Amino acid sequence: MQNLNVTLIQTILHWQDPAANRQMFEDTLVKLDTSSDLIVLPEMFSTGFTMDSSTQAEAMSGTTMAWMQQMAEKTQSSIMGSLSMEEAGNYYNRLICMYPNGKYVYYDKRHLFRMANEHQYYSPGKQLITLEINGWVICPLICYDLRFPVWSRNKQGYDLLIYVANWPERRRLAWNALLKARAIENISYVVGVNRIGKDDNGIEYSGDSTALDFLGQEIIHQAYKPLTSTICLDYEKLRQFRKQFPAHQDADDFEIML
Repeated sequence: MQNLNVTLIQTILHWQDPAANRQMFEDTLVKLDTSSDLIVLPEMFSTGFTMDSSTQAEAMSGTTMAWMQQMAEKTQSSIMGSLSMEEAGNYYNRLICMYPNGKYVYYDKRHLFRMANEHQYYSPGKQLITLEINGWVICPLICYDLRFPVWSRNKQGYDLLIYVANWPERRRLAWNALLKARAIENISYVVGVNRIGKDDNGIEYSGDSTALDFLGQEIIHQAYKPLTSTICLDYEKLRQFRKQFPAHQDADDFEIML
């Protein structure tokens, strides 16, 4: 199977200003000088981590979804990031993966960050998903999900685990440590894309966007500064390591009760 080129974009976010954020990301995307199979944006990339779901949430037929479709077609890359979304009277922190052909899949954040009262403004997701890009099986998750290893346990046979986030600077030690743990325990590549800067709640973000191999070794890591970087993930190296060190065959079986 071919290798996978993944672009990580770490930046500030304009608070509750979708038009400004879309333009900012578009300016970056159209200047990419390398081909990419997947472009990863942060959590709630159009608004910042807002609890104003009743005023900020968009519909699945809304402007940002249309923008993602246009950008995926223009770049010929799949584009992934989460949005504040409304559907059938409920609000979700919803990760979208938009393919160049206009099709998409989505994942609703399962673990809502109660310390910011996210559980009072959004409904939790009920389904873990995987998606496929160029034969790679990918599991997409969102921010606080990182703290719950049972949810991300590699029973689905994924090759790449992705977290999009607005993870605060004051807990960056946990972010960096847990990303490495998820890579090692799941024998999987891991990509975490976070934001930088300060939001309108006064919360500082260090970024620390990272790509790790299946040993937990850093492929790329950037703190505090903007990042737009495309990395190449080697499938054959992953396959060979799983063959030589098949720890996954000894994993405990379990069932998640929702």
